[in-house]
Amino acid sequence: MKKIIFPALLVFTGLFSSAQKKPLDHTVYDGWQSIGERLISNNGKYIAYTVNPQEGDGVLVIETGDGSYKKEIPRGYNATITEDNLYLVCRIKPLFKDTRDAKIKKKKADDMPKDSLAVVLLGTDSIIKRGGVKSYKIPEKAAGWLAYLYDKGYSGEAKPKAMPDSLTQLNNLALLADSLARVADSLKNKVEEAKTAGISVLQAAKATAKKPSPEHVDEGTILVLRNLQTGIEIKYPLVNEYVFSKNGANLAMETTKKNGDSLLKPLVLMLHLPSLATDTVMKGFNDAKNYVFDEDGSQLAFIAERDSSTKALQKFYKLWYYKTGMDSAALRVGIHTGGVADGLTVSTHYIPRFSKSGARVLFGLEPILPAKDTTIPDFEKAGLDVWNYKDDDLQTVQLKRLERGIWKTCLAVLNTGRENILQLGSNVFANVLVPKEEDAAMFYATTDTGRRVAWQWQGYTLSDVYAINPATGDKKLITRNFKGTADPSYTGKYLLLYDDRQKGYSVYNSATDKLYKIAAGIKYPLYDEDNDVPDDPAPYGIIRWMEDDKYVLIYDRYDVWKVDPENREKPVLLTDGRKDKTQYRYVTLDPEEKFIKPGQRLVFKTYNEKTKYTGLYARENNKPLVLVNSRPALLSSFVKAKDAWDILFSKETFSASPDIFLYDEQADAKVDTDGLETLTPLSHLNPQQSQYLWGTAELFTWKAYTGKQTEGILYKPENFDPAKKYPMIVYFYERNNNTLYNYQAPAPTPSRLNIPFFVSRGYVVFVPDIWYTNGHPGKSACDYVISGTRALIKQGFIDSTKIGLQGQSWGGYQTAYIITQTNLYAAAWAGAPVVNMFSAYGGIRWESGLNRQFQYEKTQSRIGADIWQRPDLYTENSPLFYLPKVKTPVVIMSNDADGAVPWYQGIEFFTAMRRLNKPVWMLTYNGEAHNLVERRNRKDIQIREQQFFDWMLKGEKPPVWITDGVPATLKGIDEGLEIK
Repeated sequence: MKKIIFPALLVFTGLFSSAQKKPLDHTVYDGWQSIGERLISNNGKYIAYTVNPQEGDGVLVIETGDGSYKKEIPRGYNATITEDNLYLVCRIKPLFKDTRDAKIKKKKADDMPKDSLAVVLLGTDSIIKRGGVKSYKIPEKAAGWLAYLYDKGYSGEAKPKAMPDSLTQLNNLALLADSLARVADSLKNKVEEAKTAGISVLQAAKATAKKPSPEHVDEGTILVLRNLQTGIEIKYPLVNEYVFSKNGANLAMETTKKNGDSLLKPLVLMLHLPSLATDTVMKGFNDAKNYVFDEDGSQLAFIAERDSSTKALQKFYKLWYYKTGMDSAALRVGIHTGGVADGLTVSTHYIPRFSKSGARVLFGLEPILPAKDTTIPDFEKAGLDVWNYKDDDLQTVQLKRLERGIWKTCLAVLNTGRENILQLGSNVFANVLVPKEEDAAMFYATTDTGRRVAWQWQGYTLSDVYAINPATGDKKLITRNFKGTADPSYTGKYLLLYDDRQKGYSVYNSATDKLYKIAAGIKYPLYDEDNDVPDDPAPYGIIRWMEDDKYVLIYDRYDVWKVDPENREKPVLLTDGRKDKTQYRYVTLDPEEKFIKPGQRLVFKTYNEKTKYTGLYARENNKPLVLVNSRPALLSSFVKAKDAWDILFSKETFSASPDIFLYDEQADAKVDTDGLETLTPLSHLNPQQSQYLWGTAELFTWKAYTGKQTEGILYKPENFDPAKKYPMIVYFYERNNNTLYNYQAPAPTPSRLNIPFFVSRGYVVFVPDIWYTNGHPGKSACDYVISGTRALIKQGFIDSTKIGLQGQSWGGYQTAYIITQTNLYAAAWAGAPVVNMFSAYGGIRWESGLNRQFQYEKTQSRIGADIWQRPDLYTENSPLFYLPKVKTPVVIMSNDADGAVPWYQGIEFFTAMRRLNKPVWMLTYNGEAHNLVERRNRKDIQIREQQFFDWMLKGEKPPVWITDGVPATLKGIDEGLEIK
């Protein structure tokens, strides 16, 4: 009897549990979690990661892979594990509620809640905390030291306890009484004095001339240097900048003036660890910045300005150099230094760096701008931009660079031993390619000066390529009018060139001064096989060079080839992915890796184009090694321990939130033929998901109208019943089949469809791939989207009268176009669409300042010709000219600060539809970009999108913003979200 009842009971329980699940709603977003930062100790023993809600307080989790130790730090972030694996240091955010309340009260930055600092002794419960900490640093490659800088008003000293209110009142009364007594005594003395000196003593004293108050400075705060082994802390006042040398040998500090003390000068100090002896590097300056040590910490370079008055209209920074043992920093580069071209000064926008040997300092020079004329007030000056057809860059591009602080810097080199400089770059040679070995005997440069106008319609420029001798500054031409990519070898001996037009690789050999083709023995394309834009296909690229530049590792679509730059050996295939359509892509596990060593273990992430499975694969000494077998999942975010083969990574599927896993090579028993399935996740995010209806993701294939067998992703609701008829939303951009196993959190998105939200609420969502024919992007979208939709209707579970479209940007354009060609769709939502390719063609992408012509002639819009050559194609692909055919109600989102698509395109769409008396609505989020940034606006659009599709595809009642609109008089008061 038990054997019969028990299974029935299980089935009943499962049905009951499923029945209790609820659809997602807009209240779930804030608490949905994701993994943020992640790190692993050098020995692989300790793992740390943050778990963050979309809005609220996160947590920093510290644990061991074997589960023997675990500690959580609420609101911890910005974590670092020390080089010796003993400590974890992190910052702690204030409570989200406290920060929110402070913003509501509009508190000033200095009065906002501050971060704290935490130091955890790993493996124990010991934790040290400090409040009001602005920043902290530890040496990159050494242990034992921690420096942290307090925020303003904090010193680490315990504050006196506040007295109870009653005691405070009594204390205030006592102070008042004492003050009155002092006033009475003063008057009594004045009266006695007047009896002998006269009444004048009671008159107010004559005002004396005030001395000009010294200029107020932004004072530094207290820096604490802590010895992590002894716990001893030393405080240094008035510090505003500090930096450790990588090896922990020295600490550089900058101190400021002190308000009210004119004798105290700002200082640059070098503190020698562990002796704590201090050298004064510089005394007295207006501003200093961009401090950098060499590898062994004995040399320091920085930028400083010490000669100008604080109100000077022009300030000239100089490069200063200090080496242990010198009396003070020496000026190395200024505007009058030999080797610096007239009109240039040391750049504050280029952070100097030492070469590995310390023999070179690489720094930047930038143009000296004319001083501003202060004799004419600003309100009497003309405000204008002057556009000249001879300018290499449009005014919009130039202004955007200025706005973002992007300066054209000229690379220069200071040779520390000989104390001379060489200017390698210039206004012509702005792009200098420096090998990863910065002591290299050869650098390279490209120049497109005088040819950048063509970028406007080509989307690229032709460049001349040069070799530059960093010891002499001599330049030698390698090739002219080159289009492609250039990669210097590690030592600089070779320059690898991929020519887009010739579709192949060449090498320039600086030793022989010859340029020749390589990799000709590879019979497969080394460029994008699926390129479908009217431009040359881009290469798959390279991994990097091997040690001593002996080989370079080059990708094709699936595999990796070892190529001899001297052409003496045939290319060697290192992987074997083409036969089963598996891509191998190198995983950089050492962030400082500059070349690949012979015999080194190469780790690849694999991706199978047919199954969409991912895995982790290694190759060592020409032998394959499977680390984690390919699984129906997405593996990503790989982090390796520095001194062990322990690798952190994430695994996710559409229905399983990303969690942290650990590959431990010493625990081989954990990885059997089932690979990942035998590994236990360290994290367990979003357990609340089990309370909600979710869904499934699967590949759907069909034959498009072009005859091509095509893929798309089909998302079905939980407990899907093929006998039912479901409403469906079709969402698309270009091709998305490789996102089959991507987890999509229910979040208020910037603009795209919130897929899990709609699937949870009973919609089927279809994401078809689109393949394009040059000159006909609109028709291409129809060929694939409409054919895929009709193929799904034939499956029998889609209500053909309840299908919607949603697309953003390029997807918004395609949505607008499709509804002019078919009445198949009952509702459409188009975000940031282009509807008139003529007016959009000459517009500006305001986020970059670039003109839009290249987009139509060479890239995404895929027309392949200008408007004078093929006006017919611009007409054919502009939805505006076919709007009279539209019967599908549509919502447009066009934001007035859109930096990618001019928002007047939305206006053209809306006003045309309005003129034609078509059902249309437009949402314009003020000050918002191409994709929504503000979370409040993201939440708002999610609500409106649900209301629109529920009305059109489910028959729900529409809200006021749809039925009646929202007049300007109610803006910010009533947004029309309620349903009558």
